[in-house]
This record gives sequence, C-alpha cells and structure tokens, in this order.
Amino acid sequence: MAVSDQAVLTGKQLDTLSINTIRTLSIDAVQKANSGHPGAPMGLAPVVYCLWQQFLRYDPANPVWPNRDRFILSNGHASMLLYSMLYLSGVKAASEYEVLDQPAISLDDIKQFRQLGSRTPGHPEYRITPGAETTTGPLGQGIGNSVGMAIAGKWLEAHYNRPGFEIFGHNIYAMCGDGDMMEGVGSEAASLAGHLKLPNLCWIYDANQVTLDGPAEWSFSEDVATRFRGYGWNVTHVGDANDLDALAGAFDEFANTNDRPTLVIVNSHIGYGSPHKQDTSAAHGEPLGEDEVKLAKTFYGWPEDAKFLVPDGVLQHFQDGIGRRGRELTAKWNDLFARYSQQFPDLADQINRMQRRELPDGWDKNLPSFPPDPKGFATRESCGKVLNVVAQNIPWLVGGSADLATSNKTNLNGAGDFQAGSYAGRNLHFGVREHGMGAALNGMALSRLRAFGGTFFNFTDYMRPAMRLAALMEIPTIYVLTHDSIGLGEDGPTHQPVEQLASLRAMPHMIVMRPGDANEVVEAWKVILQLQHEPVSLVLSRQALPTIDRSKYAAASGVAKGGYVLADAPGGKPELILIGTGSELSLCVSAYEQLNADGIRARVVSMPSTSIFDKQEDAYKNSVLPPEIKARVSVEAGSTFGWAKYTGPQGIAIGMTTFGASAPLKDVMKKFGFTAEHVIQAAKEVLAQARSSVRPT
Repeated sequence: MAVSDQAVLTGKQLDTLSINTIRTLSIDAVQKANSGHPGAPMGLAPVVYCLWQQFLRYDPANPVWPNRDRFILSNGHASMLLYSMLYLSGVKAASEYEVLDQPAISLDDIKQFRQLGSRTPGHPEYRITPGAETTTGPLGQGIGNSVGMAIAGKWLEAHYNRPGFEIFGHNIYAMCGDGDMMEGVGSEAASLAGHLKLPNLCWIYDANQVTLDGPAEWSFSEDVATRFRGYGWNVTHVGDANDLDALAGAFDEFANTNDRPTLVIVNSHIGYGSPHKQDTSAAHGEPLGEDEVKLAKTFYGWPEDAKFLVPDGVLQHFQDGIGRRGRELTAKWNDLFARYSQQFPDLADQINRMQRRELPDGWDKNLPSFPPDPKGFATRESCGKVLNVVAQNIPWLVGGSADLATSNKTNLNGAGDFQAGSYAGRNLHFGVREHGMGAALNGMALSRLRAFGGTFFNFTDYMRPAMRLAALMEIPTIYVLTHDSIGLGEDGPTHQPVEQLASLRAMPHMIVMRPGDANEVVEAWKVILQLQHEPVSLVLSRQALPTIDRSKYAAASGVAKGGYVLADAPGGKPELILIGTGSELSLCVSAYEQLNADGIRARVVSMPSTSIFDKQEDAYKNSVLPPEIKARVSVEAGSTFGWAKYTGPQGIAIGMTTFGASAPLKDVMKKFGFTAEHVIQAAKEVLAQARSSVRPT
C-alpha cells in the first residue's frame, strides 16, 4: 500500500510506515549532505523501531532520567538511524542535568546533517547531539562503553536498591556491526562482560555480510556465535531484520536471561530496498544517488519525489508507544524516589549529587600531610594512600586496574571486589585489557560514577583511543598511570615511557598531572576530584622521591595552578629558572641549592601540569616565568617536545631524545643526564649565554 493510499491504518501498516519513515529520512539526509552512510539505517530500521517502540525503558520527555535504558549506536557511521529515532520519538533536548523545552533533534536538524554547527554530525557526539549517550564512530568504542555502563548499572543496583525500592535496574543495548566485532577493543569488552556475567547487557550484531571494502568474507570469516558462547554469552539469532515478531522474541529472551549478557545476531540487508546497491559496499559509505533514491522509495511505496516526508500518524504512533510508556515509567519512578528519599535521605542525597557530578560534604577530610623526608615515597605509593582516604569520603569513587593493582597501588582497602554475581565491590579487575578498560571507564563515567583505572604509563598506548574519546566528550575519567619514565630501570625501554607525556599533553581537554612529591600528589587529587568536564592522566613514579620540606620551600597548594614558584632567589629576583616535574623536581631543588651556594640567583618552578598552568591568567604565568628571564632549564625524564614553550628560545630542555635502557635506576638516570651535576652544568651554560647577550647601554 502506497503512502498516499493509506486512510485508516492498521497496527502493522503503522509499523511499516514508521519503519520506512526512518529509512527515507536517513536516505534523504545523506543525499542532501552528499556524504554519509545510508545502507545501515535502511537495513536496521526495523530493529531499532522494534526495540524503541516496544522494549526500551526510556522517556523521551526526560532523557536524563537516571534509570533509563541506554541505547548506544556503536556502528556510529549509521548515525542517521539514531537521529531519526530521536526526532520521531520526540526526545527532548537536555543539558547534562536538566531537560530543556525544545526537541533534541528537529526535522531542520536532520536537513542539516553533517553541516557545520548542526546537532547531527557525521557520527553521534555526546554534548553535541542531545540524546546521544556517548560519542561513537571509532568502531568498538561504543560496545566498550556499554560494558562500563552495564558495570555501573549493576553497581548502582547493589549499592542503592533496598527492599521495595528498585531505584536502579536499567538495561544497556548496543547496536554493533562487523567492524565492532573485528576491532580488538570489542573482543576485550566482550570477554570482560562475559566474565562478569552482566545480565543487563544486550549487543545487537548487524550481520549484513558487507564491509566498506566489499564482502565481509574477504576479511572476516569466524563463527561469531561460537566465539561469544565461548565468552559465556547467551546468543540468539534473528534470520531476517524485517521480522518484527522474531526481533521481539529475541528481546524477550534477553529480558528473561538473568545470568549472562546476550548477543542478538540479526541478518539484515545493507541498503534494503535499493534495487542496485542492496547487499553491496556501494550502499555503505556514500549517498545512493538521486535515481537510486527514487527507486528505493518506489520499493517502499513512497512518493519518489518527496523529501524528508513524515506521513500523518507517524509521530503520534511513537507518542502512543515509547512516549506513553516512558511517561508512565518515569511517573512511577519519581513517586518511588520521593518515598525513598524520605526513608533513605542519605542515599537519596548521594544519588542526587552523583547525577550532577557534585561531591559530598567533607569529601576532602582526613587527607594526609607528609613530613619532610629525604628518602620519601614513590608517588604511586602516596597516591595509593590518598586514594584510599578519598574513597572513604566519596562512596561512588569506583575503579581498578588492568591486572596491575599491586603495582599501581589502586586497590581500595576493605571495599570489596566487583565480580560476577557479586556487584557491590568497588575494586574492578579489568585483566590485561587496557583498551577494554579505557572504554569501560568512559561508560562508567557517563553513568556518573567517578571512575578510575590504573596501568603502567607506557601502556596508555593500548588505550589511547578511549582516552581521546574521554577528552572529546569532556567527561571526568581518571587514569592512574605509574612507572612514568626511564626511572623504572631494569624493565628497559619496552616499558619506559618517553613520548607519552608529550603526546597526552597535545590532546585537547586532557589534563596531565605529574606531581613531584607526596604532598603534590595530595594537592593533585584535590584538583582532580573537583573536575566535572575533563579527564585526567595522573602520572606517577615507581621510584621513591624525596618529600620536600614545605617549611623551607613553598606550599604544595600551588599545584592547583599547574605551576608555581617552589624555591626563589633572594628578593624574588632570579637570573635563572629551573623548571621540573615529577621525579626530576628534586634534582632541580638539589641544583638550586648548589647554584645559590655559588652565588647564582636561581628559582625553581614546579610544573606538575602544563595543562592547568596554560589556563591561568597571563599576569600569574608571567609572575612564575618572568619574560625578561631568558636563562631557563627544564628537566623532565621524557621527550623534550613542547618544552620550548616554557624554556624559550635561549633555554635548554634536559630530557629524552632516544628510548631508554635496561639497567639499575641510578645507572639509567646518569646515562641520560638526570643528575644534579648535569642540571647545574646546563644552568651555568644557559646563564652564561644569557649574560653574554646583554650588552651595556
């Protein structure tokens, strides 16, 4: 039946009309933009329609409802599938915390697909597209996030539900494709989810047998069902994506599976309805073309010349489905939470603060203060002490390590382990799955937990894509990164970071902090826990660092500004500046003392975070690094890349220009010039050059 012929529609006719509206909106948006991926939305429209209209516990009028089901489009190139559903379902726009009186996506937004400043970018972007639960596009990341969201969901249930008060109990649905299955992060995420037996997690695998290059069989021939059964998943199969009854049966099976995650394998036809491009890669990554669009619309019974057509009755149909169900669910939940708040006011307060990324009262109480100590602690050790204090003050601070908790010092004492069937623990064991951990941490952070994860700094290379997405989304994921330099010694260059500091500092919105002693670690955590929109890489030493005498030198509270004057020349008028971070800060202090004894007016600047220092007002930055002082030396056991910004053209950067070496700590540090003697030598050289460049007038 053609659209123009339909007067009074039956339920099944409305189903078909709604599904074809999703398809044609997607086709038209891609064609107008002359860019995008029409094929997946054409094939998967029935799947998302069935899920949203019949099963998703989601209120379009309140998209920040804490107990909503999450839908993640991991194959983010199919973004028009999500944008069409947000528009047709009438999802409201929202800030992170408040619902706004406007639609998340309007029809005009769809017409501006992939255009500058639109709410409909090429791939779904958290913060840009209201209703997008996470940023997806790099394949595998979305399903990785979904595991973190499922972890968070089970943890929230275990901590906050009480008899008669099911405050949390939502499910996580992730749509994924062949690319997600091939990416390594997808395998790590699936393995972890199966191990944890997360019953609130459902992946929907679009097995359309086509990749961007051509037939999937060219590069992908494994038995996905057997693989996932091996991971411990429940696996079910829908042979035709257009079979709404079979899809409903699969989602019912997921709902009734309480001891493991579920994979729904769906056979779809990419580019469904396109007579010349269906089931080919030509429908994957480019517009169909005007002629093919008309032919596809004819196949759907659509007016071939109509563009962005939403037939009468379709919007109301969604309001009568997901709209009505969502309103009823949130009304019941709001009543339940009101009664919960009366009976459990402290728990309700925690939930409210968590949802707004606020801290509890007294979050910084009992923080340690470390006395001067020439031997001191490794900053990983002092970090572990601080972490255990703040974890007592912030109940929703949850995290773990990629099989390195004893080395990273990330274990929360007495907080229990998060394990299959026992989801109340706050210590997560991610296993040797750095990339999967990074993606899961983002999902946890998006669920409003304060999530942290630890590994060796060098292994950020394994999870960098997830770290980049945390920065892009501006979410406060915390990375505890130990063994931060060649100072780890005998493990050698395979484990010794060199370029990682520079590379993470180059990442927009990523805060990098490398504290120089135990008290700077305390101050770093004070900064970190107050952040709401920036991820943090906390970079820590394996080796012990002296605890600086703060009665003799400046207070560590200067960490809050990223860089501060630790030690100064008499009268605050230096002729030379030494800039140090992390384990090299104490070298600068030792060199400073000798230079002062030699009559050289030196200043030591501690620079634990160039990211934060760069945000300060010019007046402050110039007070720390006076522009007229040209003699400057930076000291950091990492790449020198980027330090010229702080040393200036006449300064010297002591750092690494090669990889490290396997040897005891002292031998390695001496070989590469990280000694007080070398710092003093460099300081005198740069000072001599500065003095010689000054000519009497």
